[in-house]
Amino acid sequence: MDILYNSEGIPLMMSSDIAFYDTKVDRAASDERRRVLFPYDDTRHDYIVVGEERVLAWGRDNLFPTKAAEIVRTTTVLNTGLRFLRNLTMGQGIFACRVKGYNDKGDEILEPIDDNNIQRFVSSRIVRRYMEKTLRDFLKVGCSAVQLVPNAAGNGIIGLNTINSEHFRFTEPSDALGSQNCVVSGSWDLSPSSYTVLPLLNDYSPENHAELLRFMGKLKQGMVYPVRDSWSNDDIYGEPIWWPAYVAGWVDIAHLVPQFLKKAYKNQTTWKWHVQIPYSYWDKKFPAADFKNDPELRKTAINKYMDEIERNLLGAQNAEKPIFTNYAVNEMNGRIEEEWKITPLSNKYSAGQENLVTSAAANSEILFALMVNPNVLGAGMPGGSYAGNQGGSNIREAFLVNIANSWIDRQNLLDPLQLYLQLNGVPDDVQLRYRNTILTTLDTGAGTSHQLS
Repeated sequence: MDILYNSEGIPLMMSSDIAFYDTKVDRAASDERRRVLFPYDDTRHDYIVVGEERVLAWGRDNLFPTKAAEIVRTTTVLNTGLRFLRNLTMGQGIFACRVKGYNDKGDEILEPIDDNNIQRFVSSRIVRRYMEKTLRDFLKVGCSAVQLVPNAAGNGIIGLNTINSEHFRFTEPSDALGSQNCVVSGSWDLSPSSYTVLPLLNDYSPENHAELLRFMGKLKQGMVYPVRDSWSNDDIYGEPIWWPAYVAGWVDIAHLVPQFLKKAYKNQTTWKWHVQIPYSYWDKKFPAADFKNDPELRKTAINKYMDEIERNLLGAQNAEKPIFTNYAVNEMNGRIEEEWKITPLSNKYSAGQENLVTSAAANSEILFALMVNPNVLGAGMPGGSYAGNQGGSNIREAFLVNIANSWIDRQNLLDPLQLYLQLNGVPDDVQLRYRNTILTTLDTGAGTSHQLS
């Protein structure tokens, strides 16, 4: 018997050669089981000792980044939604400028920097790679660690390297100022034997902390700038934006519905005919005595005959086509013993459409957790609870709202770049801004316009 379980070990559906079942879940009991099996401590911070460092575990088994990345990778709408947020936050790249003042609307008046070295740097692959990888971990797991790579002399910074979230962990704060280190290792399944310890910049004032490290001559070893969102109140690792949708169970539903439907269609809706053949039929159609020397030939003949019957029952070319069978009556008792019975099976499985609606609702709830309007990604539910206005204006306005909401994430992403420029002697008045492509109405004469932010 093939049984489909949910993540709590509850049988949702069972299928065998002779039967098909599904399970009606008691929602109240299910919620209680979920609280027991999946308590809200997946991101709690026990500690492990690595050398002289007390490293705070990321999740109950210190493998939260690995498991979170797997959840994202296997959940279609979550993976697409986070990728959309990454691309939207990056915009069309950044440029360096000076703020010369403000116009009557309060918008900044920007003056481009004429230093080719700075402009070349902000449009380089180093910056593009930094932004893409930092946003990847920031959105997937809630925290990113950016290594500021020093030059050989230790008096300047030559690059930005985002450490993969699967490879870094933070130590326990060691004093009132919250001093911490970042421990980097290739594996965290167990306490690592090979690792690197880098100073973690203070969250309160990373600029002053970096200057202090330079004054103390410790810049040569490099440093790590943490990029995280404080909304979760987790000062260590932060929390991914999609986590509430997982805790509420919507991610599980998004996984289970396609699995359920796949098994349902495979084991239930593909049945069309029930053909009943009496055993005595084969004794007359293919007498065993005729195949006494080679029984395998009898099996081959029966298989060929059944294939012909099956081809006559199935296929578009056989629609409405009759099938003729013969049967005999037992002369001793008058019973029909060789009659074939071919009965069309009615598909009584009716939960498929309901599950599709449930799946659409799960997709919408996950996108709501990401603060992405489902209509932007074409995920609106026509005629459903979230249908609303799905026209171009609705999509355009939702996209503009996403850009407006991305301001704080964009600033968090720019902070390490600003520190990079500061440590390399770039004047403080040099600012970094984003380029955006803005959707417009067709009556403006163009489908898009370009703006700076």
